Amino acid sequence: MKKIINGTEEVVEQMIEGLAKSHPDLIHRIEGTRVLARNEARPGKVGLVSGGGSGHEPAHAGYVGKGMLSAAVCGDVFTSPTPDQIYEAIKASDQGKGVLLIVKNYTGDVMNFDMAADLADADDIKVAQVIVDDDIAVEDSTFTTGRRGVAGTVLVHKILGAAAEAGAALEDLEALGKKLVSAIKTLGVALSPCTVPEVGHPGFELKDDEIELGIGIHGEPGFKREKVMPSKELAKQLYFQLQKEHQLKADDKVVVLVNGMGATPLMEQYIFANDVHELLADAHVEVAETLVGDYMTSLDMAGISLTILKLEDEKWLDMIHLPVATIAW
Repeated sequence: MKKIINGTEEVVEQMIEGLAKSHPDLIHRIEGTRVLARNEARPGKVGLVSGGGSGHEPAHAGYVGKGMLSAAVCGDVFTSPTPDQIYEAIKASDQGKGVLLIVKNYTGDVMNFDMAADLADADDIKVAQVIVDDDIAVEDSTFTTGRRGVAGTVLVHKILGAAAEAGAALEDLEALGKKLVSAIKTLGVALSPCTVPEVGHPGFELKDDEIELGIGIHGEPGFKREKVMPSKELAKQLYFQLQKEHQLKADDKVVVLVNGMGATPLMEQYIFANDVHELLADAHVEVAETLVGDYMTSLDMAGISLTILKLEDEKWLDMIHLPVATIAW
């Protein structure tokens, strides 16, 4: 295992310190916690809290700041943060109008965020939740009951962040979040596995000529293995399943997110994005916005995911375009 670390037991702590020290103009670490919070408080605004296991950077701390999240909680690598840590993020984010939790649909995350919400309720902090389950690959997986939450979560952060910044109430943000989640679908592929530092070896095996379709962001199994194929063919494999799920038709408008899994060069991401654009053009589906880059990774996994947001409301596009002050958006 070759990694730029000081010790496997220190990776999360030192990463958090590095984030806070590198971006003191945007975020700060809440002392004694694994919570990174935005510097600028907005009294009277609903707070937005997200988080999960580390190893998906820039998610979620990279989206903390004006226009997006109020705070993010960092768990151990691929492990949910504990309820007490999430509770600290809730308290730090509460400005008198309640806190919305944006949670990826993994069993540990859902359970721990639920417990933290109960702690907040005992302190008379009003809390609501949006559970993101955008991955269409499998219904149940290693860490999940139901569909997994993956890169589409970042679009939920962005749009709900804009709505919260504009003064939306907690109940309205919760309703918007649930509508958004139903309009976001994602499918991913792995070319090579990732290595959790504390484990020291790849989490699964792929032959040199194999890829895995429908892989999860923790290395959970997908739905099938195939031989390596050209980008055009891979784009077809992912797009046509998303198209079927969305029931896209001519003149629909979409936002496309091409997400690198951690070790995929931008050159390859843009080649893939070009192939997706050609498929959408052939289907006469209008691409209103394209995002390409590493938004939610899986350590050092080589691979890519494709997210399509069906624009059921033109205001969502306006919210995506609104400027933010975060590390990664």
